[in-house]
Amino acid sequence: MIPRRQTLVKSDIQLSYLEWNQGQEPLLLLHGLGDHALVWSSLGAYLGANYHIVAPDMRGHGESSKPEKDYSFESAIADLEALMDKLGWSSAHVVSHSWTGKLAVIWARQNPQRVRSMVLVDPIFIWKMPEFLKATFPFLYRFLSFLKGMGPFASYAEAEQIARQLNQYQGWNELQQQVFQGGIEQKPDGSWGSKFTIAARDGIFEDVMRVPGFINPIDTPALFVKSDKGLNRQEWQLKPYKTNLKNLRLCQVPGNHWPFLTEPDSFNRTVAAFLAECK
Repeated sequence: MIPRRQTLVKSDIQLSYLEWNQGQEPLLLLHGLGDHALVWSSLGAYLGANYHIVAPDMRGHGESSKPEKDYSFESAIADLEALMDKLGWSSAHVVSHSWTGKLAVIWARQNPQRVRSMVLVDPIFIWKMPEFLKATFPFLYRFLSFLKGMGPFASYAEAEQIARQLNQYQGWNELQQQVFQGGIEQKPDGSWGSKFTIAARDGIFEDVMRVPGFINPIDTPALFVKSDKGLNRQEWQLKPYKTNLKNLRLCQVPGNHWPFLTEPDSFNRTVAAFLAECK
C-alpha cells in the first residue's frame, strides 16, 4: 500500500504528510528527532487496511517548512491539531518515537480529549532537565551518533557511507535505504546534507530541556515499547512512566532505538495488538 503525499497550509508553515486512507480509525504516526514520515512506511502498510493513517513531517523535518525559530511543544501540538481539524478528526491514536514520545505525553496531559491512546517508542528526556546542562548541548550534538547524518558531506557517496554506519540503518535494507534517500538533499553549494535543520535541532532541544513531561497523572491508555538495545534500559528511566501513566502497559521488542526500521515485523505486530485492544 503506497501512501499519498499531502500538504497542510498554515499561516506560518506548510506541513507535509503521508496518508494511508483505507481504514476508518484515526491514527497519527510521529517520528523522532532528525527523521521524517517515511520511517513509518512499514507500519503504515501493515495497518493501512484498518486505520486512516497520517504521518507528518514535523516542522523543520523532511518536506515540511523549516522556520528559523519556534520549535516549541506548543507549536508542534498546534500543527498536529490543525492537521486533525483538516482531516475532520476529533481524536486519534498516536504512535510516537523518541522526542515525540515526550510530545505525546504533554499533548495527552493538556488536551486529553485529542489522544485516544499512546504508543511511546523508546521515548527520551521525559523529565525537565537542569538548566546547567544547556551548556553541554553543543558537546552533546557532536556525539549523538544519529546527528552525524546531518552533514555536510562532499558527495552523496560520502553521505551514504556515513549512513551505513548509523544504528537506524543497521542491515541497510530496502526500507532503510528509502528512508535515508528521503531525508537527504543536495545543498545550493553542491554539498549534501540532511533536510533536518540546525535551527530545528537547537529549538527542539531547548524546549525538551525546559518543559517537564509529567506534572500530574494521565489516564490515557499507553503502551511503552522498550527495545532490546534501546535507550530505556534501567528501572529509573521507566519509573516516571510507571508512576504517572495510570493505564500503562510495557512490552519489549527486538532492535535498537529504531525498532520500526531494524526489526519492523515484530514491531508492527506489537503495535497492532495494542491498538486493536484500544478501539
